[in-house]
Amino acid sequence: MCVTSLCESVLSGDGLSEALSRIISTLANKNEELQTFLETVDNTLTGLQEESCKVMSELEAELEQLSSALEEKGAGLCDVIKEEKRRKEAELQKQMSEGKFALRSGEELLEFANQTLTITNEEEFLKAAKQIKESKKTLTRLKPMKAQHLTPVARVTMAPGFRLATRPAASETMSQFTVDFSAERAGLQRLHFLPVPKAPEIDAPSCVARDNSITVAWRPAGDADDGRIERYDLEYRKSNREDSLRAAGDACWEKMTDIEETQATISGLKFDSRFVVVRVRARNKAAAGDFSELVAVPTAAFAFVFDGLSAHAELRVQSDTVTWEPQGVKGHDARLRGKENKSSRSATPSPNKTAGSRGARDRFAGESYTVLGDQELVGGGLYWELRPLADWKSFSVGVAYRSSLGRFDQLGKSSGSWCLHASQWLQSSLAAKHNNRAKALDWPLPQRIGIYCDYDNGDLIFIDVDRLRLLHSFKTKFNQPLVPAFTVWCGGIALTTGLQVPSFMGNFLSTNQSLSNLSP
Repeated sequence: MCVTSLCESVLSGDGLSEALSRIISTLANKNEELQTFLETVDNTLTGLQEESCKVMSELEAELEQLSSALEEKGAGLCDVIKEEKRRKEAELQKQMSEGKFALRSGEELLEFANQTLTITNEEEFLKAAKQIKESKKTLTRLKPMKAQHLTPVARVTMAPGFRLATRPAASETMSQFTVDFSAERAGLQRLHFLPVPKAPEIDAPSCVARDNSITVAWRPAGDADDGRIERYDLEYRKSNREDSLRAAGDACWEKMTDIEETQATISGLKFDSRFVVVRVRARNKAAAGDFSELVAVPTAAFAFVFDGLSAHAELRVQSDTVTWEPQGVKGHDARLRGKENKSSRSATPSPNKTAGSRGARDRFAGESYTVLGDQELVGGGLYWELRPLADWKSFSVGVAYRSSLGRFDQLGKSSGSWCLHASQWLQSSLAAKHNNRAKALDWPLPQRIGIYCDYDNGDLIFIDVDRLRLLHSFKTKFNQPLVPAFTVWCGGIALTTGLQVPSFMGNFLSTNQSLSNLSP
């Protein structure tokens, strides 16, 4: 009731105290909400100031590190340039010294050749010419000539001149090292403040729940095309209300991180709530943005547990398992009681051994080691699975009319119960049972059994889940509410519920075996 209507109620004189109390309560609630809001804004403002100071400090530290790196790099480049200069200068000085030496040798040889041209004695002239020719290759010391106009010439050769390259050994440019900061300069000019990514938008029609997995798809914000987003985070939790933020049983958010695509699949879920609520946020190099609006994905599935009040006194129900634990009845296997019984003739009891009733009035008793599910089947197609535990000897799984089962009745022996019976007692066997008739099934004992019941169409189907093989199907017309039913003798079974009807069931729905095929 709004404040205006409450005030009108006060003015009319109807329920003055009650209306005034409601007004006070409403105002108090609003007061509390405003106080909480103001505290939130104040905390956000304080956090913003602290965060901005932190970012400024980090930016200054980054710039200081960048400046230090540039100075260090510049000093290194200067050292490289100085070393390059020293090396080239040394090479050029060496080349210049060799060139001067070759030039002096050439001038001496040229002077000797000119003096040789003035020799008139043919024998001496030929000897001097031969010396000039050989002086190109080796060092030689010329002997004094008899001609009075010749002067002695020592170590005259052109070998250094011929060995010397006539091109400089080093260029005047520093071509062996190039410094180009144009790319870095352009990168610095493009540098900008990285904003926090905006919240993505979940595409609710594309969110599909199938085979107990949920595929969630979303779109990034409109301005997210500049490549700043690197990853996405997905969070989900169970809820029983579509329009409420409350989770089922105060469940915490489950997380999937580092998602690169704009969709993700949540696998291995148990659908024991009406909805799974999902939300997504984007993340860049610096920070994660706000989460998207919540989207509730419907998760229709059949979830139930064992009804402990119906369980036989020698059946122990724990969470999703039920085990047969004899309570001191003579003839039971000593190993199952945790005690030695050397005088027992048989290590394993007969399934026909009658146990005393120790339970409540509605508990199964006698030879009916039975327990029921706590939920009824009244319409639609529903699915659950069963797995035998280690050291089991016999179990049955099926459905029944609750009213058709007495305390001492066994599954499959009345017209109101249908079951699949498996046994490892004496020999392995598998059979479908209904109305005290049984049909033997030629198939290895399965390790995981899927049970599908379509109440409206009258289908009850048993599947070997690991091998995807149809074990048996009943076709009938159900006229009363059904309950899942289980019988366990020696060992135990584990139950898995909250499962959607798996997609592979479509391959078996057209297969059906008539009840008339069951032999008595």
